[in-house]
Amino acid sequence: MESNIVIRPCTTLDEFTQCIELQKAVWGDSDRELVPQHIFVVAVKTGGQVFGAYDGDRLVGYLLAMVGVKEKRVFIHSHMTGVHPEYQNYGIGKRLKLAQRDDAIARGIDLIEWTFDPLKLRNAYFNIVRLGAIIRTYLPNVYGQTSSHLDRGMPTDRFVAEWWITSPRVQNILAGQPYAPSANCQRVYVPAQEQTIDGQSELRQRFQTLFAQGSAVTWLEVQSGGIEYLLEPWAN
Repeated sequence: MESNIVIRPCTTLDEFTQCIELQKAVWGDSDRELVPQHIFVVAVKTGGQVFGAYDGDRLVGYLLAMVGVKEKRVFIHSHMTGVHPEYQNYGIGKRLKLAQRDDAIARGIDLIEWTFDPLKLRNAYFNIVRLGAIIRTYLPNVYGQTSSHLDRGMPTDRFVAEWWITSPRVQNILAGQPYAPSANCQRVYVPAQEQTIDGQSELRQRFQTLFAQGSAVTWLEVQSGGIEYLLEPWAN
């Protein structure tokens, strides 16, 4: 299936409407929480990115990103990346991210950021192990309560993934060379079963403490019944 998928920019109102319909299928958001069409228009017109994954004429995945500025550095904030449930596990999400990376590099941008739920372990594996992102920021309940079935009524705590797209670390990981964390790295175990609010609160406190001490999540290991986030000192 993957060989039939074409990744290309989305630029028309009809294509943006398809993205909104796909948003419903992927996240299950209520109409009031859907990202509206005009945001896609503004993103494209102000230097952001909208990429679509197409199986023939059918949109099966998309990526929406905006341009940001932080401490005089221009970066890309990747707001949404989603693939239709029928097309997941075929590498489409990674192809969308690589298209995003290629476009950013061509424009002289070296950092792409996005948020993700620390409790979504498959997503964490994709972001850290397959793409090479690091994490050193934990945002509590950043979006408030949502209608998405993925959040299950929990506080929307999020990691901020930093993808330094021209760094040797990322280049090596994308080339298939696993990262080797230091032997004395710190580990935080997260079980695969659904977490309670109390469990989420404990993890929030643990990560915020470690990040305040200058550590970053640099790798992830799959363990029996869950994963371990691996953290090391990160100076730059």
